[in-house]
Amino acid sequence: MPGPKPLLVTLSEKQRALLEQLRRRQTSPQRLVRRVNTILAAADGDNNESIAQRLGLERDTVRMWPQRWQTGAEALDAAEAAGDADKVLLSGIEALLDDAPRSGAPGDLSAEQLAQIISVACELPEDSGWPVTHWSPRELADEVIQRGIDESISPRTVGRFLKGGRSQAPSLDLLAQSSAR
Repeated sequence: MPGPKPLLVTLSEKQRALLEQLRRRQTSPQRLVRRVNTILAAADGDNNESIAQRLGLERDTVRMWPQRWQTGAEALDAAEAAGDADKVLLSGIEALLDDAPRSGAPGDLSAEQLAQIISVACELPEDSGWPVTHWSPRELADEVIQRGIDESISPRTVGRFLKGGRSQAPSLDLLAQSSAR
């Protein structure tokens, strides 16, 4: 049974060149490269099934990105017509192909609180009177509460935050990095 007809994606020469640039750029995240490949294949007239098979994606995923492209195509065309620099157009394309905001409750911690927690994590525990050489999530949470940064942060929240807050290159925990001075 044939699926829905694929959307026709039209690209200007400049948009195609910028998409190709994103595809070849070594620092582009793979999710962005997959999305760029999907848009370029759709612009070449490939159907969703063949794009999905070639790129190893689900058809629903392949169907979503040309739809998303069409929602932002008018703004990209207007920016291009206004003579915006390639850098501006490139960032617009990246924003268009970025993950959509997800639903859910906003975070409980402010940016200032997060910065203060990182600051505490970078200190040596001995300097705060703790009889340990490395922070554990439990001790760090207790110290954050003791300093009044947050009233009831859990060790699990501290651990998740510090694991997720580090850069993606190293595979060491932030706590181990900060106290290994």
